[in-house]
Amino acid sequence: MRPRVGVTIKRETLYVGLLFALPAVLLYTVFVVVPIGQAFYYAFFNWNGLNRPTDFVCLGNFIDIVRDPVFRRAVGNNFLIAALSLVIQLPLALLLALLVGRSIPGRAFYRTALFLPYVLSDVATAVMWRQIYNPQFGLVNALANRLGWQPQQWLSEPDKVMYALFAVITWKYVGLYLVLFLSALQRIPRELEEAASLDGCSGWQTVRHITLPLLGSTFRLCAYLSVVGSLQYFDLVWIMTNGGPANASETMATYLVKFGFQRYAMGYGSAVGAVLFLICVVFALLYQRYVMGRDLEPAVGTAANR
Repeated sequence: MRPRVGVTIKRETLYVGLLFALPAVLLYTVFVVVPIGQAFYYAFFNWNGLNRPTDFVCLGNFIDIVRDPVFRRAVGNNFLIAALSLVIQLPLALLLALLVGRSIPGRAFYRTALFLPYVLSDVATAVMWRQIYNPQFGLVNALANRLGWQPQQWLSEPDKVMYALFAVITWKYVGLYLVLFLSALQRIPRELEEAASLDGCSGWQTVRHITLPLLGSTFRLCAYLSVVGSLQYFDLVWIMTNGGPANASETMATYLVKFGFQRYAMGYGSAVGAVLFLICVVFALLYQRYVMGRDLEPAVGTAANR
């Protein structure tokens, strides 16, 4: 029977560690835990945000949320962005990482150019792309005219607005996942690829059977960040479309702001925030438990064998 390995911590060391952690714990409690608790509390009241909440409606706000077709469309838009990110954005970032990660001329320039959009703020990106999509003098329609295509109202047509927004999201955030994939590629030993080449494997076979399996943990991390981020999009959508036209680009965050701040329905808005919080937390817990948990098993097993 293997003896249990224990770690002894001196009492003075423990007190010092708690002392250094206390400011971070206080800040997290004041600015994260307390606001979350207040949002859940206000979610059970019909409250305008001005007076003390006294009109207790129990689950009335949550029932109204579920019944509202605009909120259901907002949820669908968030999950549409998440699905498109998994199907298009992450594979595109992986493909670019495989191309830029090779020893090609101008590799540093390509890496910098692809990562620069991520450095821009969401507000600056939204203002810039709103002008690019302008139906009269925007760059997109100017290129469409050159190619002989019919100019489009990219941000004013309900069936095109979400895909136009997703193009902007991809342009901005593909650089982040590119850097993560490049970092993972640098950790793959070159000897594995050289051995596969000596065994007669083609470049595609090497990528398929060696590179991609070794990038599994990084891809799962990128997928987690992509989905969680897709559920919370606000700045780009708010500035570019304000949730329009006809609520076609509404997201849960823009829906929350409209009902919580613009219409002074703070109780209803708090309920929307609580639903958004629960969706993100449930997804994060399930994903880390059943998907990313496999990445922790080797590390735990290695530590247990020491």
